[in-house]
Amino acid sequence: MAAHAVEIRDLHKSFGPLEVLKGIDFTVEEGQVVCVIGPSGSGKSTLLRCVNLLEQPTRGKVTVGGVEITDPDVDIDAARRRLGMVFQSFNLFPHMSVLQNVMIAQRRVLRRGREEAERVARANLDKVGVGAKCDSYPPQLSGGQQQRVAIARALAMDPSLMLFDEPTSALDPELVGDVLSVMRDLARDGMTMLVVTHEMSFAREVADRVVFMDGGVIVEEGPPDQVIGDPQHARTRTFLKRVLDPTNAGDASAAGDEGTGEIPAV
Repeated sequence: MAAHAVEIRDLHKSFGPLEVLKGIDFTVEEGQVVCVIGPSGSGKSTLLRCVNLLEQPTRGKVTVGGVEITDPDVDIDAARRRLGMVFQSFNLFPHMSVLQNVMIAQRRVLRRGREEAERVARANLDKVGVGAKCDSYPPQLSGGQQQRVAIARALAMDPSLMLFDEPTSALDPELVGDVLSVMRDLARDGMTMLVVTHEMSFAREVADRVVFMDGGVIVEEGPPDQVIGDPQHARTRTFLKRVLDPTNAGDASAAGDEGTGEIPAV
């Protein structure tokens, strides 16, 4: 039986006395797109960061492509080469050109020669629609263009799994569509993706499964038509009502208002 692309079992994460993840269990299959939704402070970003050990879990097991990355003896650098991650912020080097930004990790981590790294970089920049910007520098680009460069940089490492941590949250609304279009194309091409997002239309259209988190636990998961279209849990219904109809204030505390007191980027 083939290994899951991602398998998470009894995952816990605490920051001092604050327990952010309280026993997470789920899997992602090869070629699936799984979107994780939920209010700020629910543990979504921490979950994603635990998948590639940017945060060390307090307890539990994370397996990626059959390799347990929470095993103390694992070669984490080798395991991370299978993972591409795109953050809320673009994290591009402002003093390097777009082309250099996409080449540098290939050269230093994968030890690719200059010609091969440049060929792969140009191909992936073309793929995300910013091939004409190779000689530009990040400050000369719009936020949407910078995020597409960040996606190209991750793809250039030939990952088997892409992790997206609210990749459109820092963008002006008019720039969101270009980034989501790139992600739709990746999904169509069969890329395995774990996406933390507030873009409900994207989740409903592209996801194979939607996971709704609140308070460090999975409240509900299933196909998007079920979780977003016909949620079974009252907490999910409250959250979606607030997100899909922001003019309806409702119960801010129940809807997961931004002022949760949670640590940033959870």
